Amino acid sequence: MNNLLAKLGQDPTRSLMIFLRGLGLFVLGLMLIALGYFYHHVWQIIGLFVLAFACVIAAWGYIGIFANRWFNILNKHSSNNKN
Repeated sequence: MNNLLAKLGQDPTRSLMIFLRGLGLFVLGLMLIALGYFYHHVWQIIGLFVLAFACVIAAWGYIGIFANRWFNILNKHSSNNKN
């Protein structure tokens, strides 16, 4: 499990950038849904697809951030037990 956490959380700044891109796409999807409310319903459908894609990207970035933090907690805990 430590190897998986180390692999997923090896670059927390990159994971943060992926998460922020997903968050930006999420906001764009919400704007498209709002645009579809006032104009044509096709914008809402496009917005739903953008939202789904954004959630996947944001989740991938968040998993990387979480894995980095969890890996650091586990390694700090195991190094305290060795002393």
